[in-house]
Amino acid sequence: MIETKILLTECPDSTGLVAKITNICYKHQLNILKNSEFVENETKRFFMRTELEGIFNDQTLLADLQFTLPEGSSYQLKPKARKRIVILVTKEAHCLGDILMKTYYGGLDVEIAAVVGNHDSLRQLTERFDVPFYLVSHEGLTRVEHDKLLAEKIDQYNPDYIVLAKYMRVLNPEFVARYPNRVVNIHHSFLPAFIGAKPYQRAYERGVKIIGATAHFINNELDEGPIIMQNVINVDHTYTADAMMRAGRDVEKTVLTRALELVFDERVFVYQNKTIIL
Repeated sequence: MIETKILLTECPDSTGLVAKITNICYKHQLNILKNSEFVENETKRFFMRTELEGIFNDQTLLADLQFTLPEGSSYQLKPKARKRIVILVTKEAHCLGDILMKTYYGGLDVEIAAVVGNHDSLRQLTERFDVPFYLVSHEGLTRVEHDKLLAEKIDQYNPDYIVLAKYMRVLNPEFVARYPNRVVNIHHSFLPAFIGAKPYQRAYERGVKIIGATAHFINNELDEGPIIMQNVINVDHTYTADAMMRAGRDVEKTVLTRALELVFDERVFVYQNKTIIL
């Protein structure tokens, strides 16, 4: 059966890598639909994304790559298919609403398996789109206890990715380690400025002239995970902190959905603490 898959290659740079990889694809009678590559000059690391069509024998294709590519290489062959996600929320609706709406009308090709909140505020919005909503309250629980319950609910759906759509709680290291490079967060600031809580208030107090938003993978350093997408808008002295926050919400939802498109299309390599996007 003819399928479409994406080959992701990362390895030490050397002469002729593109030719070696594409020749292996030709040997397997696979048609290259799209191809892009990049070399990180400081570390001489090579990245390549190859979209392929044909009849696949994954095991022999990956074995040929292992035999041909330099030591220290990694390669993944992923189906070009709709991703499955679980969304975590607190009380703010704009990012969740944007994802729900774009998914409903086909602007974002994803399966939303469930929405999980630590408050019940967004149940009605979620269920209007026929998506199940679950309350996993944090009341009376330690952070570790709550995150354990959260992970148990998420794992029932076996998602490809978890999306923090203004989920306003810090996740503990055990939770983060459970889903490496699979949790995408939207932060209401142009990182690394104004990490943590109340960035718009602090931006107002500082008199900034731009505000923005950052979508990133989470790690165990607060708001310092690998950045996927950022954007900014201009503001001036007439903006109050509340006006900045209202304007910032439009940036947040746009940045988050654009980042998700890139991640779901297998365009994002995580390298050290940054991303390569092809």
